[in-house]
Amino acid sequence: MNLNYSSPCNPLGYGVAGLNILRELDAIGCSVAYFPIGEISASQDDAEMIQRCVNNQSHYDHLAPSVRLWHQHDLAQHVGGGLRAGFPVFELDTFTAREIHHLSSMDRVLVCSNWAKEIVEKNADKVDTRVVPLGVDRSVFYDSPPQHNDTTVFLNIGKWEIRKGHDILVKAFNKAFEKTDNVELWMMNHNPFISEKQDEEWKRMYASSNVGEKVKFLDRVDNHKEVAAIMRASDCGVFPARAEGWNLEALEMMSCGKQVILTDYSAHTEFCTEDNSSLIPIENLEEAYDGIWFKGQGRWASIGDREVEILADYMRNVYTQKSNGKDIINKGGIETSKVLSWKNSAEQLIGAVN
Repeated sequence: MNLNYSSPCNPLGYGVAGLNILRELDAIGCSVAYFPIGEISASQDDAEMIQRCVNNQSHYDHLAPSVRLWHQHDLAQHVGGGLRAGFPVFELDTFTAREIHHLSSMDRVLVCSNWAKEIVEKNADKVDTRVVPLGVDRSVFYDSPPQHNDTTVFLNIGKWEIRKGHDILVKAFNKAFEKTDNVELWMMNHNPFISEKQDEEWKRMYASSNVGEKVKFLDRVDNHKEVAAIMRASDCGVFPARAEGWNLEALEMMSCGKQVILTDYSAHTEFCTEDNSSLIPIENLEEAYDGIWFKGQGRWASIGDREVEILADYMRNVYTQKSNGKDIINKGGIETSKVLSWKNSAEQLIGAVN
């Protein structure tokens, strides 16, 4: 099959998904003419493949489907005259007039979850919407025998943001544990879009809390192999997000065999179930507002004292089980990750645009 494909290729969310899908499209024999969005930032391992797909621009099939993996407000630019498919990843339940126009102008809209599919169909009339789930690379994010150490390590990865519940996690961690507990919280939260002052404010919130000495701030690492090694050195991923467009880190933690704690809302409900996750029930939604990126356009999960207590209980439960020598390997999560491969994403994408 011939395909014209546009996406970023960098360490951010769209870039990670874009590269992994491109790699698998090429591996399964799809002839991809790749039109990167922005500058390419990738490892040497992928350089030859990426360049070959970029070189296919010189003889692209102008009647082949065109897939643009990018924001819903910027889907107009497509290659050739074939089927035009936009592939946005979004977190809120409401669109602006511009976003609705761009979505409605597509021949097909691809989304990564049924949660997102329902939102598109509710907000934009007569849009042909198909689900193409994202994935995980198990050759990188693989499970290994548990490490024999006494400290229970919780890990959060994701740029500092109210949406990701970082204001909530510190409250739950302090509610769950005392200074005498053998526990650590590792925070890996580099955000290139905030100032150094804002970064320090987030860190101060955690460090100055009652159990702040148990919090470790991890620097950004160079590649996903290093990320995976950090995940395998931890015990549980904790992601109390108000809304997510997919949540790559949660699936990667599952693939490493780690426990995960998440809110039972938004796109990660596509793969997070009671069999592989500790889910925080969400009773209400609220206006999505952080005064920076979200200013009341739509809604996200409302997280209050009840949800904080549930999150703290889940964290205490993981700590208690490990302290008592129980097996806390996430077997259900490993099985989920085997299904949600990037190869599966590529195959689902091809099926969705045929």
